[in-house]
Amino acid sequence: LLRSSQPLTGHNRRRCPEDEKILGTILDEGERGFIIDTRSAQAAKQARMSGGGTEPKSAYPQWRRLHRALERGRPLQESFSRLVEACSEPAVSVDRWLSRLDGSRWLSHVKAALSTACLAAQCLDREDSKVLVHGAEGTDTTLLVTALAQLILDPSCRSLQGFQGLLEREWIQAGHPFQLRCARSASSHARGKQEAPVFLLFLDCVWQLSRQFPFSLEFGEELLLTLFDNAYASAYGTFLCNSEKERRLCKVKESTHSLWGWLNQPEEKKKYLNPLYSHNPLVIWPSVEPQSIQLWQGLFLRWIRPSQHLDEAWREIRRLVEGN
Repeated sequence: LLRSSQPLTGHNRRRCPEDEKILGTILDEGERGFIIDTRSAQAAKQARMSGGGTEPKSAYPQWRRLHRALERGRPLQESFSRLVEACSEPAVSVDRWLSRLDGSRWLSHVKAALSTACLAAQCLDREDSKVLVHGAEGTDTTLLVTALAQLILDPSCRSLQGFQGLLEREWIQAGHPFQLRCARSASSHARGKQEAPVFLLFLDCVWQLSRQFPFSLEFGEELLLTLFDNAYASAYGTFLCNSEKERRLCKVKESTHSLWGWLNQPEEKKKYLNPLYSHNPLVIWPSVEPQSIQLWQGLFLRWIRPSQHLDEAWREIRRLVEGN
């Protein structure tokens, strides 16, 4: 599984021998690979006018390109804003609530992200093929797909430590621009041009996996909520800046504490563990049927719906599990 930004072919269809050699040496003779482009074919074509584009088929004969359009940037931000507004509307009728939920298209984005991750996972697992994922810069929807594909395929990524390693590798070190994407409160009406809840979309997809496979992830919803909160406002330096280069220049590691260090303290760690967890060595294939994708109420309705009874239920489950 590889990831990158788009090739800079431009309207002149420039070639890069180094790129061609790298991808050529990855495949054995007669072997086929897949390039999953997280843009539509039309968007990739338009990107040529500004210097980007796609891999020319003639230069990558063993690779087959698949387009799976995932929204990012303003469309994703507006979808999130509409969902927040729908969740904040008081005394709304059921019909109006369902209409506004559908109109936000948030669950459609969740479905699209999981579907694309499943495609990447199927190419790797069932076709036994190499997979390259890229979008435009390779720091948003690209990371969304590669991180989810690893969760689906690799049981070690579903442990608490493995999930932290996945976030560190696929989001932080790979250069997701947290400072730009999470510049303000997630529900703020003031929006910066580059704000987009891509990381939130990833967390929502992970929650969908945890709901469909309640025994397969070592961590629970509380960890996902904590990660969401810390991505937007944190006392720790883990999600600061936009890249490893910026973090080195700002000396983040020297002047701040790590979120992982706090989460892994024995007393804190207990809060985030799933008491129902049982190691599952198999691939977990999520359903992406409409009835299988649900609203993450624990996040989007957290200030509206009292969680007292749910918290009490989890405490009782934890007590029963520890008693056995």
